[in-house]
Amino acid sequence: MIAEPGIKETQSAESVNGTGPEAPRRQIVAAPPLAPELPRANREGLPFLTLIAIVVMAGLAHLTGAPIFITVGLLATGIAGIAMHLRAKRTERRTVALLDETTARSRAEIETLADRMWEMQESEERFRGLIDALGDLVVHRDRDGHIVYANKVFADLVETDQRDLAGKTLAELGIDVGIVPDAAFSDHECLSSTDVAIRTPGGPRWFSWIELSVRDKGSGAVSHRAIARDITARKRAESSLITARERAEYASQAKSRFLATVSHEIRTPMNGIMGMARLLADTSLSPEQRTYVGAVSTSASALLALIEDLLDYSKIEAGRFDPEPQPMSVRETADNIIELLAARAFAKNIGLGCHVEPDVPQMISADPGRVRQVLLNLIGNAIKFTDGGGVLVTVARTRTDTTDRIRFTITDTGPGLHEDDLDRIFEEFEQADGTSTRTHGGAGLGLAISKRLVIAMGGTISVSSQLGQGSEFIFEIPAASATEAPQNRQNALSGRHAVILSKNAIEADAIARTIRANGGKVDLAATAAQAAPFAGNCDLLLIDAAMEESDGRLLKRLRQSGFVECEAITLIAPTDRGMLGEFRANGYATFLARPVRGETLLRVLLTSHASAHAPPEAEKPGAPSVRVIGSRQHGLSVLIAEDNDINAMLARATLLKAGHRVKVVGNGKAAVEAVIGTGHKHRFDVVLMDLHMPVMDGLDAIAAIRRHEEETAAPPVPIMVLSADSQEKTRHAVLAHGASGFVTKPLDPDALVHAVEGQVAA
Repeated sequence: MIAEPGIKETQSAESVNGTGPEAPRRQIVAAPPLAPELPRANREGLPFLTLIAIVVMAGLAHLTGAPIFITVGLLATGIAGIAMHLRAKRTERRTVALLDETTARSRAEIETLADRMWEMQESEERFRGLIDALGDLVVHRDRDGHIVYANKVFADLVETDQRDLAGKTLAELGIDVGIVPDAAFSDHECLSSTDVAIRTPGGPRWFSWIELSVRDKGSGAVSHRAIARDITARKRAESSLITARERAEYASQAKSRFLATVSHEIRTPMNGIMGMARLLADTSLSPEQRTYVGAVSTSASALLALIEDLLDYSKIEAGRFDPEPQPMSVRETADNIIELLAARAFAKNIGLGCHVEPDVPQMISADPGRVRQVLLNLIGNAIKFTDGGGVLVTVARTRTDTTDRIRFTITDTGPGLHEDDLDRIFEEFEQADGTSTRTHGGAGLGLAISKRLVIAMGGTISVSSQLGQGSEFIFEIPAASATEAPQNRQNALSGRHAVILSKNAIEADAIARTIRANGGKVDLAATAAQAAPFAGNCDLLLIDAAMEESDGRLLKRLRQSGFVECEAITLIAPTDRGMLGEFRANGYATFLARPVRGETLLRVLLTSHASAHAPPEAEKPGAPSVRVIGSRQHGLSVLIAEDNDINAMLARATLLKAGHRVKVVGNGKAAVEAVIGTGHKHRFDVVLMDLHMPVMDGLDAIAAIRRHEEETAAPPVPIMVLSADSQEKTRHAVLAHGASGFVTKPLDPDALVHAVEGQVAA
């Protein structure tokens, strides 16, 4: 408060202490004079009497006969003086009036200024009181970081008298808050924020420190004004959350390790059950025994599928699924899945077909394992719920100005879905029929996992269905890094006219689509009578072996009805392979294995009619046929490194049955010694290496063999890794360590033989 002359402030004791009801009272009094003054009458009458005396003296001088100029001079002086005195009196009265007015105005302004200063002081005190009540710290520092002002809350926190804080730095008080450099706010203000820990007797407390640093443009003075709010509770909550998250991550890692271990431990006995059941089925069994073996295989497959779903779901829930894009062939993937699931469809006597449009890229960049898994789930579900008709899979390319995608469509003739079921069918543990009397089993995870996998790959999945009319599932994935398919075969079948005779409308439709897409013409018939009208222009006749008799009666009847010059091709199921000799003897030029691959169909239709040519089906991957590799008429020499006796027995029996020679060792070190030891150099054509073994695991054994080959300049021996871990990253890891291939457990005997022979053939 500025003290002004003439102003005195008085307050009651209660108002000073802020407890009395009365507001502060101000009393204005006049300042005392600096010296005593003469009475006003004396000050005004003395000059006037002097002038009168001069006039009287002028009269006396005239009466006494004084010279006239003296009398006139005295008289003029007196009159002039009186005139001047009267004029001065008027001026004095005006001046006094002006001074009185000015004084009154000044006093009013001083009173107004005092009122404003008083209000400002009251506002500042109220503001500081509010800040103190909120518990926030207020600190004002100068350019060098010395405290200019700090509120009472801050003083209490650091346990220092508020008056003693001036001139100190925060570092002296144990608070680590630096000074913002002048360059940061040379042209403008700078607002900084940080979290500060302040030690107190009750433990450390955290504050959110927000500081405004400014430079006065006029004086250049620098000011750092900060306000800090207590966030100790929030910091403790964050610390608790971090601790909880770390515990959850540790638990998730423990669960992952547990799942990996359980997966391996479950797959090992499952491999033995399924493999031995397969080997047992190939022996001489009675019909009753064969039924029991089939039940064992079916139950083991169902259990394995459930385990796969649970493991995949747990991985996705844990957030550990990351797609691993790599070049993949969409055609080959779709055909392989159809071929793998064909046995299920044939067992239910329903059709299964696949058609891939010609413009589908030859290769795209995607996660082949996950695409395969989605197709297995969707097609497997369609087969499971379809009891008549069949399942058709189509693969097409959809392009817009901004997108390029691959669309997989799975259409079935099953019972369909209720409209209410369409919204929940992709949820976890949901099924179309959730009652305890449902016909089909399952955990209800297949579609939920498929949806998450597709979304993770940047795609979409949907379903449309009508009750009683089947369902259609569609999923799309980006066609990243697409390699275009050859364009020279789009009209490869131009001028060819085929007739397909089959009661299986689904498979016939898939074959017809492929022929039409490549420029050919095709007609479909379910009986010989329906096919007869198409004989005139036909040059290719495709007949379902299920409709043919052992004596070729159907083909003979068709020849008589006009199909004389047509090349006859039979469509056989895997169980019909034993009748190939009879089919050839009855006039069939060649055969196509159901379900028919698009590439194989084109290759067969483009070859000559000569029956001496080897059946194209023998070239088909996964075909269970006896092969002769190169000049090795007596089979291959195979080393198996496997610590599990049952798995080793299964692999050994499978390869021995295929005509190969086998040696078994129980760990990686023994495998290395067998390959590089004296007398064993170049002995083995293929090595099967388990991934997890005692003494030395599979990866270390592979690395040791590859180092020896580099040191001795020996040609590398093909090494196939056996593992229950089917993840793509595991496959990549073993290939990066020098493996030549990867075989997933449980072992499929046919797949194992094909993989081993394929390594040597390559």
